[in-house]
Amino acid sequence: MLVLGDSVLAWNASKGASIPDVLAQSLGRTVISKAVPGAQFDNSSALAGAVGFDIQRQFPGGRWNWIVLNGGANDLSADCGCGACGATVEGLISQEGGGAVPTFITRIQRETGAQVIWMGYYKGNGRGSFEGCRDDLVEMERRLTIYAEARKDVYFLDAEDVIDPRDPAQFAPDNNHPSVKGSALIGNYLAQTIQLRSQN
Repeated sequence: MLVLGDSVLAWNASKGASIPDVLAQSLGRTVISKAVPGAQFDNSSALAGAVGFDIQRQFPGGRWNWIVLNGGANDLSADCGCGACGATVEGLISQEGGGAVPTFITRIQRETGAQVIWMGYYKGNGRGSFEGCRDDLVEMERRLTIYAEARKDVYFLDAEDVIDPRDPAQFAPDNNHPSVKGSALIGNYLAQTIQLRSQN
């Protein structure tokens, strides 16, 4: 199993308690995580991309059964300051289902034969640095939901289904990233879907 993405997926890795760590423990599978804090889905810097700050360039190739992905928040923060971000959202996934994200998912499915989970973000606890991105992230994930529903072996799972923004214990001190408890909730949620789909 391969994990590509940003800090939400990478958070708590130093404690062996990130979302990929929880997936490995829950499923009893080998999980390789390439997720990097601060990574954008589409980073135009060649140097930054080469060291993992472009989620598409985190992909190492090879054959995988499952690939878990997230991304987009850092694109909105870096490209448009979480302000007028319609063009950035459109570049990631358009109203018609085109854009960088669908193109990448098509590519990795063709090359790996993997089932793909796109993990959606969740609402933060209180005031965090991504608060202004909320409306555009919701729109991006609405489009991703429609895209996934129309495509075989692609699933959109929203971390917001298991994260309660009223519970500070589920968040790191920055109010954005998951605590160990938050990572466990999300990781187990993803694991349940993988177990179910693997049995079918």
